[in-house]
Parts: sequence; C-alpha cells; structure tokens
Amino acid sequence: MLSDIESLKNEIKQYTLSNEEELEKFRLTYLSRKGKVQAMFGRMGEVPNEKKAEVGKAMNEVKNLAQKIYEEAEKRLKNRQETTQKATDDITLPAPPLPMGSYHPLTQTLEEMKEIFYRLGFTIADGPEIEDDFHNFTALNFPPNHPARDEQDTFFVEKYDDPEKQDLVLRTHTSPVQIRLMKEQEPPIRAIMPGRVYRNEAVTPKSYFLFHQVEALYVDTDVSVADLKETLISFARLMFGTDVKYRIRPGFFPFTEPSLEMDIWWETDGSGKWLEILGSGMVDPNVFKSVDIDPEKYTGFAWGMGVERIAMLRHGMDDIRVFYDNDIRFLEQFK
Repeated sequence: MLSDIESLKNEIKQYTLSNEEELEKFRLTYLSRKGKVQAMFGRMGEVPNEKKAEVGKAMNEVKNLAQKIYEEAEKRLKNRQETTQKATDDITLPAPPLPMGSYHPLTQTLEEMKEIFYRLGFTIADGPEIEDDFHNFTALNFPPNHPARDEQDTFFVEKYDDPEKQDLVLRTHTSPVQIRLMKEQEPPIRAIMPGRVYRNEAVTPKSYFLFHQVEALYVDTDVSVADLKETLISFARLMFGTDVKYRIRPGFFPFTEPSLEMDIWWETDGSGKWLEILGSGMVDPNVFKSVDIDPEKYTGFAWGMGVERIAMLRHGMDDIRVFYDNDIRFLEQFK
C-alpha cells in the first residue's frame, strides 16, 4: 500500500499543467470523487490496524500535494489570462505609437544659428555664467559709473566695498567669453559665444530676467567695417531668407567703435515694423589693450544677438514668456 501511495505521489509531481484543459484533466484524475486520490482512501479497509496511522498520514500528504499543485497552477493560469486580456484582440496589429519629444524652440533656433556660423567659418567658445567685474565690465570698456554696474540692472553674487576685490555677478552678456578667449589665444580669432545671460529686468512680453545670447568675434589684421557689414548681411539672409528686408544704422556700445545696429522688417497682419536683431561694431582699442593685443596691428569686429528675439521673429511670436512656461501644448507645435 505504501509503495502504491509513493508511486501516486511521483505521478502527481511529474504532471504538466500548462493550460486550462490540462488543469481540468488533473482535477478529474486526482481530486474528483472518482479520482485516484479518493480511490486510494477507499482502500483503507485493506490496511491492517497497526498500519492505518502510517498509511493515513501518507495518503493525506498525497492529497495535500495534489491540492497544492492544482491551486498554484490555477492561480498562474489566471494571471496569465488577465495579462493576455489587456492586449488588443488582434495581436497582429502594430503597437500604438509612443509620444515623441522634441527640441525646445530656443534650442532649435540656437542650433540653426550655430550651423550658419559654422558655414561662415566660426568656431564655438564657452565661459562661466558667474563672472568677475573685470571680465564682465572693466575689460569691455565700461566706465566706473556706467548704469549696468548698478544693482537695478545686474544680479550681484558678491559685492565688495574693498576696491582690491572683484565683485562677482551673473554675467549680463556673453562678451566676457570674448575677453577670456583673447587672453588665451593669439589672433586670428573667429568664434561665437552662445550662452545664458541674466539682467535685473521686469518680466514683460518683450523682456525677461534670463535669456540667451550669441556673440561673435573676429580678430585679425586688416579687418574692416566692410567685413562686418558683409557678415551681418550674410547671416540675415541665411537666417531669414534671401528676400529679407534689413537696415544697418549707427549705434553705441562701450566695447565697440564705431558701433552699428541691425534691424529687419517684420510684417504681421498686413502691417509691419522694423525690429532690432543685434548690436555690433569694431572692437574698441581699449578692449584690445586690456587683453594685451596690439590695436596698431590687429583690428576686429564683434556683435551680439538674443536667441529669443530671433526665435520670436522666426515663428511670429509676440511674448517672450511663453518660452519659459513649459506649456506642453506650445512645445508640441515644434516637433
């Protein structure tokens, strides 16, 4: 009897339960009223009284084993069925597309600007966003009483009363990178300096306390205003199209002399107006002297422009704040 119970136990262990049909067959074969386990209990009358306890214990172990295997298989098959039911009815259909991200419109515009400057022969330079007074103001020919040095225009990180110490500011333009580049590299220099800049300005549709700039610098022998104008016109045509209407007019900046500003004609709703896109000029000799470049031997031009302004013109936008709202409905338009 005990050998028959052991054989039944091994038979149950080796049974495969991989689908509903096999599960039901297992139940009928071993656990039903006419199954093998119940039939084994029906033979208890053949067992001598002194063996009944031992045989009964072995039979209960077989019954519990069969019940455990059945319940575990039933649970496993049920979970598999629930997972399958979550899939589409037709498994041959393609999966639904995942939502795709995209570059921010400012990033897209900046990449276009970089590509244009690459075509014009410029490289890229970078510098820190926290600058000292020398690189941000003094070396760029800002006089000591210039309004840009005041706290109502500039974010100061550290401001010292000691004249021997350099004030630290969040850079107000990317021009300090020009100073660092000219101090580290002998001319000729032909590079752009993209990056974030900070100014203590009220937030309006046209201004923000954080924005992005791209500055350009070209230093060599015999660089002239004609070279500057030709580069400005080439950039405008490559950025806005060959039919762009532009004008170049006099301006003033502490670090360039003479200085020029460039506007383009922007038409909206049947009307139009001139919009400034950049300030530029020939590098002031005082700037060259501050970085130990001989102004009698070298000349150069520089200009700076806001990436937000270029992006607004490209896409017909009239509010700079939308670039920083993180509104997914706005960003999805630039996929």
